[in-house]
Amino acid sequence: MSETKDELSFEQKIQEAQKLLEKLIDPEITLSKSVEVYKAGLKELEMAQKLLDDAKLEFQEISQ
Repeated sequence: MSETKDELSFEQKIQEAQKLLEKLIDPEITLSKSVEVYKAGLKELEMAQKLLDDAKLEFQEISQ
């Protein structure tokens, strides 16, 4: 079973965000494209943060 973009692991989401950051560094990127890439990067980081928060909650539940 292959993972969809929304089901990527924490590590994969961080890698995706890094790839998007590399695109933003490109001096040839247009303003509209940079806004699009920036929004996509924020979305990846937000999803990674949610995965991290979920894992933290799971550890807390196990510890109790």
